[in-house]
Amino acid sequence: MEFSIKQSSPENQRSACVVLGVFEGGQLSPAAHILDQTSGHQLSDLIARGDMTGKTGTTVILQTLSGVTAERVLLVGLGKQDEFGAKQFREMLLATFAALKNTICKDAALYFTDLNVKDRDEAWKIQQIVLHAAESVYRSDKLKSKPADKPSLRRLLLGCAVKPANTAQTALHQASATAHGMKLAKDLGNLPGNICTPTYLAEQAQKIADEHKLKVTILEEKDMEKLGMHALLSVTRGSRQPAKLITLEYRGGDKKQKPIVLVGKGLTFDSGGISLKPSAEMDEMKYDMCGAASVLGTLQAVAEMALKLNVVAIIPSSENMPDGAASKPGDIVKSMAGITIEILNTDAEGRLILCDALTYAAKFEPETVIDIATLTGACVIALGGVASGLFSNQDALAHELFEAGNYSNDKAWHMPLWDEYQQQLDSNFADMQNIGGRAAGSVTAACFLSRFAKEYRWAHLDIAGTAWKSGKEKGSTGRPVPMLTRFLINRSNATK
Repeated sequence: MEFSIKQSSPENQRSACVVLGVFEGGQLSPAAHILDQTSGHQLSDLIARGDMTGKTGTTVILQTLSGVTAERVLLVGLGKQDEFGAKQFREMLLATFAALKNTICKDAALYFTDLNVKDRDEAWKIQQIVLHAAESVYRSDKLKSKPADKPSLRRLLLGCAVKPANTAQTALHQASATAHGMKLAKDLGNLPGNICTPTYLAEQAQKIADEHKLKVTILEEKDMEKLGMHALLSVTRGSRQPAKLITLEYRGGDKKQKPIVLVGKGLTFDSGGISLKPSAEMDEMKYDMCGAASVLGTLQAVAEMALKLNVVAIIPSSENMPDGAASKPGDIVKSMAGITIEILNTDAEGRLILCDALTYAAKFEPETVIDIATLTGACVIALGGVASGLFSNQDALAHELFEAGNYSNDKAWHMPLWDEYQQQLDSNFADMQNIGGRAAGSVTAACFLSRFAKEYRWAHLDIAGTAWKSGKEKGSTGRPVPMLTRFLINRSNATK
């Protein structure tokens, strides 16, 4: 979808549809008031008749109003004016794009950026409009023999009462890049495991590198063996697909600037290995690479935005399959850091590939490292599908990510990482074991990773509950690309 923003008056805008807001009680938004005047108070008459109440999410489409250039006018209810906030703004957008989806409009002009949203700036409104619009037209049907017809809506104009400042144009560009990154993450996540293999992920990283002139490095299993990545290699032993360690480097900052490293779990299919998962919904384990997908989507967005930062993506990628060569419960392996690990459950494999990637990350002398992983079912039980689990060895970093998530409506919740939990990982036979029991499962998983991240500022995002949806709406969500891009935008702004 194409996006633009410019100063324009709604009555003169040539468009298939002009979209305006109406508050509960008939109070017109500023843009709707202008159009009401030029149309001979046709909107006021409509409201007086009770055809538009202004309740949140209600919509009415009007055809060929006199004095209005656009072919259609879509009125959307905003709810009570004194309660109009971020939640109501998003509900209004959902209703808007649901209504537009049922039309044949190829373009539309939205007059929402002038609305006053409590505690939110213009950039936030622009971001939310763009992300909701992109979500409304997203499809994942490329593998169907007869894909559904493409959505009609192709172009979206954000109309403003005054000439938009450079900051608005920048916000639009950044929002569009974020939407592109989310699309990539969703596309990769939704692919089946027989297509999206570790090799396929490496090929996608190479494409991003070629398009944006980034440095890419792909380590093969023999390279990992030389580095002593035996924890990672223990996971891939039961698979016929070779593991890959993928690195992408974006250098948009000063040469002396230490990079922010994003580490994405890339389990392209997780059967659980010898500790086999139940068959019900095992197909959804194709989503166990959504951490990797979100990192690739974020790197693409960062490159498209040309942020003044140095960002490195590290993606350990493999399958976890049962086989005669697969790791067995009770096996002991040595990680790249030299720490020995007793594998009590082969289905706790994500932490095994991540721990070697976290050790590898130190070579970049990072300012910050953030790993993103669909790591534990325990996090789904704790937080559901609303918030990702957020752990960090530094509260200030956790706060940055928490605020970035709140701003972008890609929420995370700060979870404890206290020393008292570490003892659950004690082993009689190795330096540690890979699980800590049923109690506080997401916390002990984070504690496991923390032992490999002592050299730098580190945060861990457990996205097991937020990376995809099940049931009728099954599909990748593209999270946490919005949170990560907002975090990096904030960092880039702080360096200026």
